[in-house]
This record gives sequence, structure tokens and C-alpha cells, in this order.
Amino acid sequence: MTSQRQVGVPAWIYLPALLGAVLVLLPLVGMLSRVDWASFVDLVTSDSALTALGLSLRTSTVSTLLCVLVGVPMAVVLARTSFSGQGVFRSLVLLPMVLPPVVGGIALLYTFGRRGLLGAELDALGVQVAFSTIAVVLAQTFVSLPFLVVSLEGALRSAGQRYEVVAASLGASPTTVFRRVTLPLVLPGLISGATLAFARSLGEFGATITFAGSLEGTTRTLPLYIYQLRVTDPDAAVAMSLVLVVVAVAVIGFARPGRGTA
Repeated sequence: MTSQRQVGVPAWIYLPALLGAVLVLLPLVGMLSRVDWASFVDLVTSDSALTALGLSLRTSTVSTLLCVLVGVPMAVVLARTSFSGQGVFRSLVLLPMVLPPVVGGIALLYTFGRRGLLGAELDALGVQVAFSTIAVVLAQTFVSLPFLVVSLEGALRSAGQRYEVVAASLGASPTTVFRRVTLPLVLPGLISGATLAFARSLGEFGATITFAGSLEGTTRTLPLYIYQLRVTDPDAAVAMSLVLVVVAVAVIGFARPGRGTA
């Protein structure tokens, strides 16, 4: 049995790679150096901090479920079908990834706000979306959805269609093929995409503060709480930032490279 020969990388490539790593890690070291460890537990377990953390976890969970609910069909349509204007459709789906979050918040406000595109209809139904917890969930879903779609579409394309073709040739309906073959085949990609969507929702700031405001217990998520503390209590802001970093690292570790490969 012969071992596969490893292809090396140019020696010079380690230097820019190291500089990139320093660029990412150095600010974290700077933040760690400012943590008030003696008061850390008290700072991160205050009533306001726990309220903001709980709201962030609840809204991020709901927005991730919404991303799965609508993102899986979108990824399947993009990966398994071909239609006129598909490239434009994909670009529009991925637009929130490159759009400034504040712009996304303004777009949501002028769609679901009282004077927005659907404002009159929502008012008639007695539904107030802007500056509510629903607005937080919508803002998080808006910015997180492309992460799930991109991850799952890549997994679908990598998996190919040979097993689906075999199942269909044996008489399975399209729904059965999707449920019994396609979904199990790309489950790692779906988990990876959902994890990234959750992480993006957890850190969402710009669209949320524009569309939902910052009301304690209702719309003030952890990033908004940290932004407020930055002025009034810098030590608490650093402590809560560390909490957010730890959660983000845990989430990224869960969605490490390789999980999305079917």
C-alpha cells in the first residue's frame, strides 16, 4: 500500500498567513487585557446582562429555525433546478451578505413599519412589527439567511444527484427522494449552515437597532446592550464582549470546516 504524496506550500506563504492570524488575534488579546477579572462574574450575571443574553439566544434560535424553513427550499431550487434569471435570483438572495446591515434595517423598516409598504395591511390586522421582538427576529433572519443558503447549496452541488437518480428510477416520488435521500445526504451541510446562521443572528447589530430599536427586555439584544455599556460602563462592556466571543468561538468550532462536506 503506497501512501499519498503530500504537496507542500511555498515557504513564503507562512509570513502573510502569520500576519493575518495576528491581525485577527491581537484585538482579542487587547480585549482580554482589559477584562476586570475580579468583578467578571458580577458583571456578566447582572439582571440586565442576563435579560439581553436570554433575548439574544431566544431570537437567534427562532430566526435560525426560520432560515432553515425557507432557506432549505431556496438552496434546493438553486442547486437542483435551472431557470431563466437564476443568476439574478442568487445574487438577490445573497445580497444581505454584502449589504451594510443598517441599509437592511432601513429596507425592513420601509416594508414592515407603520408607514411602510405593508404598514396599512399590518395595522388593519392589529399587528405592530417595527420596534418589537418580531422585528428583531426578522432583522436577524434577513442577514443570516444567505449563510445557510450558500452553505447548503454548496453541499448539494458537492453531493451530486446519482443517489437521487437511482431512487427516482426505483419509483420514489420527488418528495420521498427529497426526504429519504437528499436531506440525509446533505445533513452535515445543513447543520453547518444553520450554525453559521445562528452565529450571525447572535452578533447582529445594525439592522436590529435600525428596525427594532433598543428596548430592554423587548429588542435590546446582547450586541445592543454591549454598545450601550460601552459609554456607561466600559468594564461591563468588555466582560459581555468576552462572553459573546466565547459563544461565537463555540459556535464556529461546531461548524468547523469539513462538517459541510457531504
